[in-house]
Amino acid sequence: MLFYFAPMEGITGYIYRNAHARYFGGIDKYFTPFIMPNQNRCMNTKELNDVLPEHNKGMEIVPQILTNKAEDFINAAEKLKELGYSEVNLNLGCPSRTVVSKGKGAGFLEYPDRLERFLNSIFESSGLKISVKTRLGMYEPEEFNRLLEIFNKFPLSELIIHPRVQTDYYKNKPVLESYRKAEESSENILCYNGDVFTRQDYEAAVSGFTRTNAVMMGRGLLRNPNLVHNIRQGAQTDKKILKAFHDEIYEGYREILPGEKPVLFKMKELWTYMLVSFSDAEKCWKKIKKADRLTAYELAVTELFAEKDIDKSKCI
Repeated sequence: MLFYFAPMEGITGYIYRNAHARYFGGIDKYFTPFIMPNQNRCMNTKELNDVLPEHNKGMEIVPQILTNKAEDFINAAEKLKELGYSEVNLNLGCPSRTVVSKGKGAGFLEYPDRLERFLNSIFESSGLKISVKTRLGMYEPEEFNRLLEIFNKFPLSELIIHPRVQTDYYKNKPVLESYRKAEESSENILCYNGDVFTRQDYEAAVSGFTRTNAVMMGRGLLRNPNLVHNIRQGAQTDKKILKAFHDEIYEGYREILPGEKPVLFKMKELWTYMLVSFSDAEKCWKKIKKADRLTAYELAVTELFAEKDIDKSKCI
């Protein structure tokens, strides 16, 4: 089984990816947070920095593109090809209201005929491998029947399925029955995505999936960056390694971000996930949230790592 790191907007940029690859690794492909091209540009400066080859050495990177206009997708894919990439990923899964209201991400799934024409155009014009990350539909899992018919018409490098609808966001349980239908009738290589937080989750999710090539994890890896090794080997998460991982991300943000507030925002966002790895850490979390200067933040984090233990039940 291959393991992929899902793109998480604002979190899993190249600073995070490099630290994760250095201290944990085990990831076969890292997918970048989405690039959103438009008629004026293929990508902005932040997006370009995130995919520059010199910022992603030693990792298998797949840039993700979010658009519903074939020309914009093709232009962005051509730029990525010039940078040396051989594969791109189409985002049909983002459930954000601001994205969906523009008919992009999971919002594109509401218009299957338009989606089919879009796919026709990009497969005719792009010289890159194209994978798709999708949800089951906008409102009901049954919408996936039509979508799967469309996907079967195209030579996707992979079909990554998050078996929820857009209106679920990340609530409710993944509809595994819909994923099983894809296993039975998809013409493409499959990757499962959704609610894998522990080894037990992984085993329960993929049980009986004989045609699944890979598992993609996002929130699970943010909570426990060592999750792949937990799954493969039953390896416990090491607190010292987790601290070194944190410190590299922290220093990386301090180097590239303008001032203390952006750094604090980034690190606090990361802790909303990573705090799950620790037992009885609520008081430390309150200090981290309350920190308005980097010195206060550093003291709170030092206290957390010194006084709190890894919660083994959530990190194996």
